[in-house]
Amino acid sequence: MTLTRRSLFAIAGVSALAACSTSNPLSTPSTSAASASAGAPLVVGSQQYYSNEIVAELYAQVLEKAGRKVTRQYQIGQREVYLPEITSGKIDVFPEYNGNLLQYFNKAAKVTDSASVQTALTSALPSGLRVLTPAQASDQDTYTTTKALADQYGLSSLADLTKLNGQKAITVAANSEFATRPYGPMGLKSMYGVDATVIPVEDGGGPLTVKALVDGQAVLADIYSASPAIAKNNLVVLSDPKSLILPQNLVPLVSSKVDSAAEAAINAVSAKLSASELQKLNAQSVDDQKKSSEIASTWLKAQGLL
Repeated sequence: MTLTRRSLFAIAGVSALAACSTSNPLSTPSTSAASASAGAPLVVGSQQYYSNEIVAELYAQVLEKAGRKVTRQYQIGQREVYLPEITSGKIDVFPEYNGNLLQYFNKAAKVTDSASVQTALTSALPSGLRVLTPAQASDQDTYTTTKALADQYGLSSLADLTKLNGQKAITVAANSEFATRPYGPMGLKSMYGVDATVIPVEDGGGPLTVKALVDGQAVLADIYSASPAIAKNNLVVLSDPKSLILPQNLVPLVSSKVDSAAEAAINAVSAKLSASELQKLNAQSVDDQKKSSEIASTWLKAQGLL
């Protein structure tokens, strides 16, 4: 509901009473007045990616423990699908990856370290959105290959891919959106002089992507760095000495409905979420086939957050 100036004067006489309620239907959230949204219900969303859903569920459960009503909207899709939902105010809390999010809003960003990425991201966000404290954990996009191919051609870095010129077409198994990402084939060409094409596999670096790589359908695959599939399949993540792929620390993206109490609850999760902890959470989903709600509650209890 949008309040006019006349409406605000009309309710001025009962403002003290209204301030005591955590469900005042007349309050309108704003970045400059977080208290106006204190206690408001929150919508928590996630990408169409199992690891992202787990982190979203961590946020959701600590928010509920803090007394907030939470609606879950998981497995929404890729950034091109869910960000318009966030910017339009339909989603209030979302696990994001700071480097990728920065490049979505500012493709010309030149920063390469995590702290600078976070600073640049804070400036790049549209009005009404902000990011909270990033976690130490990251889940990087990678150019990954099999050990057999790495050994055969002497591949350890993205720069080494030029060794394949004239010998093997460079194909990358990845979500179709990867083709237009700044760190996709265009970035690989401009920064490393390597020509590559994307073979669309729409499972966010999941088992189908891994299978395409292991079975030889693709030379490379975009498999996220916290995936247990990398170690399980003895895969080789190619290093990126020129920082084509920016740091991708997990960072909560939130709307102005997230007040200081909700922020503190979410930041407590980020403070405990290291790279190794995220890998363990992911393994429970991939290897043990546990639900995100079960994975989240067990971890939060072990961390003293639930």
